Amino acid sequence: MGDRAPAEGGLVGWWVELPPGAGTAVMATGIVSIGLHLVGREVLSWILFVLAAIAWLALAVDFVRHLLRDRDRWAEEADTPPALTAVAATTLLGTWVALEGWSGVAVAALVVAVLIWPVLLTAVVRHWRRRLPGTVFLVCVATQGLAVLGGTLVVSLPSGWLAWPALGCFLLGLALYAFAFRRFDLGQLRTGAGDQWVAGGTLAICALAGSKLLAVPAWRGTALHDALRPLMLVTLALSVCWYAVLVFAEVRWPRPRYDMARWATVFPMGMTAVATLSIADAAAVGWLRTPGQVLLWAAAAAWALALVGLVRHLGAYYSR
Repeated sequence: MGDRAPAEGGLVGWWVELPPGAGTAVMATGIVSIGLHLVGREVLSWILFVLAAIAWLALAVDFVRHLLRDRDRWAEEADTPPALTAVAATTLLGTWVALEGWSGVAVAALVVAVLIWPVLLTAVVRHWRRRLPGTVFLVCVATQGLAVLGGTLVVSLPSGWLAWPALGCFLLGLALYAFAFRRFDLGQLRTGAGDQWVAGGTLAICALAGSKLLAVPAWRGTALHDALRPLMLVTLALSVCWYAVLVFAEVRWPRPRYDMARWATVFPMGMTAVATLSIADAAAVGWLRTPGQVLLWAAAAAWALALVGLVRHLGAYYSR
């Protein structure tokens, strides 16, 4: 957004200038809402879900508007990793409604995500380069989002065939993480504006996807189930290690100024909490619920701080 003059006045002008990574705000709000649902805070969960849904609708309209009226800008933004927040945000909101029992809406969200995922993923991977910020991991986040939503729907739908495509997305997401890590600029731990946290949050969503697959009824007691459990626990442990490293980096190199990329900090914090809570149930590791709840409230606090920063940013925008 920088210092350029707004193309239009008021909120419309501010919205036009939003980068494609603004979808991380929907992702952050959606995952914290899911976490609140998991710990029984239904009222707070609903409030955050409504906010996330409204923002998702606004971004979806903006996405279609650019596609129809400003194809050059749409193509330019579609080539960048933040464009994949469209897929990730859709799958997270779909997961929330699936947990509420609205399978039809969740299936619709999955269909939308599946349709746009290959288009955006192909465009992003074709334009990969070296020394990218944390958003490079969104190729994995979007893919694992499909696995999470698909795995959640397996429990509520009459047919279990969806578990196999979900497993495929889970394995592809793990592979994409390795490729993305090679292109991640580790210097972002010192200089990143907030999206460096996605490096750790990606492993958390991998663990969450694994927990959903671990809960597939038809796979219980099979060799596949036995292989998924340790893989999921190791992935969660690695995400927690990343969490500790990222917290240390924040303390060592403070960056208190608000940036839209700070929503990409909240999302991994919330995802680590939700993965921990989900694995506590799926893998029958009850003691994980306590640290999961601690991580969730830390994420909720970070969400509130990001919201305050956004409101102040809007106030500054209007005062220009």
